Amino acid sequence: QVQLVESGGGLVQAGGSLRLSCAASGYTFSNYYMGWFRQAPGKEREFVAAISGSGGSTRHADSVKGRFLITRDNAKNRLFLQMNSLKPEDTAVYYCVAGIEWGQNDYWGQGTQVTVSS
Repeated sequence: QVQLVESGGGLVQAGGSLRLSCAASGYTFSNYYMGWFRQAPGKEREFVAAISGSGGSTRHADSVKGRFLITRDNAKNRLFLQMNSLKPEDTAVYYCVAGIEWGQNDYWGQGTQVTVSS
């Protein structure tokens, strides 16, 4: 049974940092692309960042480029999102996703809330 469990969300002031983590189980972690999406109240879910199974390829949304960094630890089956210089518009529920093909979101976590105060 595939499980993706996010952690690390919370309340932070603008300009601050948070590190999100996603613990994966139930599948061969390194075979899957992983990504982060987010959904703000009243808005559609949007792509944040993605990383290939090996970790050799990454992609970040323009809105977070230079501030967020996606990484993974295949030995520990964990995905990370380092978020720096946070802005109030980064406030959202952040979801971890996994897919056998790049961009194919087969599995989703339950989400973790990130709130950035101004």
